[in-house]
Amino acid sequence: MIRAVAFDVGETLIRDDRGWGAWADWLGVGRHTLSALVGAVVAREQDNAEALRLVRPGIDVEAEREAMERAGQGEFLDETDLYPDVRSSLAALRDAGLRVVVAGNQTRRAGDLLRALDLPVDAVAVSGEWGVAKPDPDFFARTVELAGVEAGEVLYVGDHPQNDVIPARAAGLRTAHLRRGPWGHLWADGEQTSAADWRIGTLTELVDVLVPR
Repeated sequence: MIRAVAFDVGETLIRDDRGWGAWADWLGVGRHTLSALVGAVVAREQDNAEALRLVRPGIDVEAEREAMERAGQGEFLDETDLYPDVRSSLAALRDAGLRVVVAGNQTRRAGDLLRALDLPVDAVAVSGEWGVAKPDPDFFARTVELAGVEAGEVLYVGDHPQNDVIPARAAGLRTAHLRRGPWGHLWADGEQTSAADWRIGTLTELVDVLVPR
């Protein structure tokens, strides 16, 4: 029985367009160019940061992120970054009595920005606060603690097989793969997502699965 639902952040709740656009502008490369490079590293199953290293070999990503913050070009989120089905779906799950939490690979700054959006959730936590990131098993142990129920009663929802579906399942959670964003679309029908309990195209579909009519 599912008693809690935990959500990834990037390309699950929010679009990554703004973040990658900011990086492209900062590095002085066309947004389409960086987008194409992100697609290339995704297809190679490499870390996203490899796209930045292709633009600027040897880049210290964290140092550059801090420089962007100091220059007033750091991370930012507002309502326009949310996918349109997010608020209504989170609210519907919560109204149905499920505990709803957010747990993703994000910086501390992103965690603060997510809380400022005042989403209809019970808790928000990010890897930058925990000091451990997906796909590390400890991340999912923390997620289960955040959910406040047994691991088998938590459904983890995300777009990335290697970061979301596979490690969450290995940690004993139930899983839903979301066909959204480059990762979600690339692996939507492949073997890597076959282990997911559900494959969905929108969060509205998830509500239909979990909330009795």
